[in-house]
Amino acid sequence: MSTNIKQLTPAKAIHPGEILNDELKYRGISQQDFSLETGISKTILNEIIKGKRSINADVALLIGKALQMDAKLWLNLQNNYDLDLSNIKEKTRRYLEATDMWNQIKEYVPYKFYKKCKVISGNPVTDVLLVKEIYNVSDITALAAVYKQPKYAHFRKSGKLIPDKINLIGWVNVIAFEAKKVEVDVFDVVKKDELISKLKDVFRENTETVSRTTEILSNYGIKLIVHKNAEKCAVDGVSFWSEGKPAIGLSIRHQRIDNFAFTILHELAHIFLHLINDVNAQFINLDKQALEQEYIESKEEKEANDFSSSALINNDEWKVFIADNSIYQAHKVDQFATRLGVHPAIVYGRYSNETGNYKIKANIDKKLN
Repeated sequence: MSTNIKQLTPAKAIHPGEILNDELKYRGISQQDFSLETGISKTILNEIIKGKRSINADVALLIGKALQMDAKLWLNLQNNYDLDLSNIKEKTRRYLEATDMWNQIKEYVPYKFYKKCKVISGNPVTDVLLVKEIYNVSDITALAAVYKQPKYAHFRKSGKLIPDKINLIGWVNVIAFEAKKVEVDVFDVVKKDELISKLKDVFRENTETVSRTTEILSNYGIKLIVHKNAEKCAVDGVSFWSEGKPAIGLSIRHQRIDNFAFTILHELAHIFLHLINDVNAQFINLDKQALEQEYIESKEEKEANDFSSSALINNDEWKVFIADNSIYQAHKVDQFATRLGVHPAIVYGRYSNETGNYKIKANIDKKLN
């Protein structure tokens, strides 16, 4: 959007006396001679040139006649100076007020994270308004109340992992803010299996996976927002409703195809099984060490985990495969993955997730491409 130059506030207001002084120097006229020629006292002329006195209508006529210029020019210069000065003072006032407000707001937002990711600009005037929009609040009191909402109560401090509540909620809210800007096609819950089938092909091929996944989800009416997570914020994903459409937020903090696939399916499970019946719900997928055991064992989380695993690898097929320890034989893993049409990293990922054994060496590229 273009900026109207008439709406810009100059950094400095230029007094017409400064312009008059430049004009006199250019013409080689001393202040004393100009005072004698116009009848303007030296004191008044000097004060005008130093910007300590305004040019009124009488003085404008005298200057205009002596320099053979339109008197309206000098009145306009004075009016513009007065307006610019007023605008600068108003801008300064707004800046000081915004700075004061920002110093209070900073306590409740992940300032360093937002600055690093260029969510905010560093200008308190625009940043205060933006933060209110991101958190959907009207004042600081409402911003503080955000942290008391029940949907953010399902994580705890751990000896191994201490999630930063401000960073976590800041991440979730910026995902929701970005999601509002995204347009997608019509969402149809009936097309669940068709969607999953197309996603499995993308995961298996693992080429331009994120962009292709985003496009497929968009075609099926689901928004996908990817945003790096903040420090001490072990969040993998979040699912919620955005402007009448389901939305998924991902951090992709592990950069592995198996983790990406499982997380996408986990969030899709929440959409198809839970969000479809509750437009106000929100599900945050954190590292297990950062969640309360009650939340991990909740009906919704168990259903999402089961959905994610079985959507990628059929449960009956899986039981047969691991029964004879085939997971330790690379060629059998490749054969199993090929037969089911999944990336072999997903096979290893499911086993590790279920058993906690992440030490199996596999000569495959797990990197998300």
